[in-house]
Amino acid sequence: MAFVVATYRVEAARDSLEKIAEGIAIGLTVGSWTDLPATQQAEVASRCGSVEEIRVLEETSQGTLAEIKIGYPEENLTDSLASLLVTVFGKLSMDGNVRLQALEIPDSYRRRFPGPQFGAAGIRQLIGVERRPLIMSIFKSCNGQSLSELAHAFREQALGCVDYVKDDEIFFDESLAPSIERVRRYGEIAREVAEMTGQRTRYAVNLTGTLPELFEKAERLVEAGADALLLNVFAYGLDVLAALARNPNIKIPIFAHPAVSGAIYSSPRTGIAAPVLLGDLLRLAGADVVLYPSAYGSVTLDAETCRTLVERLRQPSDIHRSVLPGPAAGLHPGMVAQLYRDLQNECIMAAGGGIQGHPDGIAAGGRAFRQAIDAMEAGEQLEDAALRHRELARALQRWGVKA
Repeated sequence: MAFVVATYRVEAARDSLEKIAEGIAIGLTVGSWTDLPATQQAEVASRCGSVEEIRVLEETSQGTLAEIKIGYPEENLTDSLASLLVTVFGKLSMDGNVRLQALEIPDSYRRRFPGPQFGAAGIRQLIGVERRPLIMSIFKSCNGQSLSELAHAFREQALGCVDYVKDDEIFFDESLAPSIERVRRYGEIAREVAEMTGQRTRYAVNLTGTLPELFEKAERLVEAGADALLLNVFAYGLDVLAALARNPNIKIPIFAHPAVSGAIYSSPRTGIAAPVLLGDLLRLAGADVVLYPSAYGSVTLDAETCRTLVERLRQPSDIHRSVLPGPAAGLHPGMVAQLYRDLQNECIMAAGGGIQGHPDGIAAGGRAFRQAIDAMEAGEQLEDAALRHRELARALQRWGVKA
């Protein structure tokens, strides 16, 4: 029998840990045990969770910090991520002093989910970039602007030779610039600019709306020529992402935005650890790119958490493709050396203000990122490359170099 094994971090009296573990194992699977007649115990025994391990980490002023591993029979679960979440953390999440730290998911259960359609390698093949890190520019002003104003901003970003431009995740009001019209207009601009620069910039459109119209809208955006979909996964739900990834009519990459996820992962004592939430679960559900707060910018995860998260996205698997990590939030060209050192070339660097805020304009901001990446690929210091490239030099003057 296959089991999903969940690791929880709890802080409690040492002599209560075994009782807590047994309570979790039973409460999240069969609900009760000692109150059941012997015949019913035999009937549900295969569905009962099991205590795999109790490991003491340290003694604290509040008691004992420990990790508890519980195994959940796969047969309790369905092909819905809701069933997984409710089983391993549903009512337990309301306890107030427990954190879901890790998930070990058997291959038999992973196969029940779509995983990324493209993943890192597929996106590279799709856009024709074999090695270097990718660059994504972010619209930092969307609401209240007309289609012509937005189209001008898209053109400037495309002139910066970025690989992707994505909507801001807060762009929901389409009264002035419907998403279908944005897709068509930006596609025209991308083709025009590509004739000048030799590089085609692609657009990740924010998928918004109510259910079930969301899925119909996604298909219409694909038909209109959308290059990628951006989804606020934790606002809409993991199973929405999985349904999009399973849809045979949606053959474009899906970029997962982490909005709302901070309410789930940010506490060290409660919630779900970021590598599980943004790593394991998003990969299972079918994200091709996962955006996350880098360890360097304005909204951050700590370096160790980022490292573990990226490992989960990239972990070799015969079942699901690896996901392209998308560090974001406060990035600028002066951070490229550090990003490159920590992530190598297999990532997409997402920048808003670090491109839009360049002293010489948006296009110069995109080119500065490209120049910084080209320097890293050539084994050159950013400061040396800046001697030959005005855009990079001006960016380093504006933001400095983060070593």
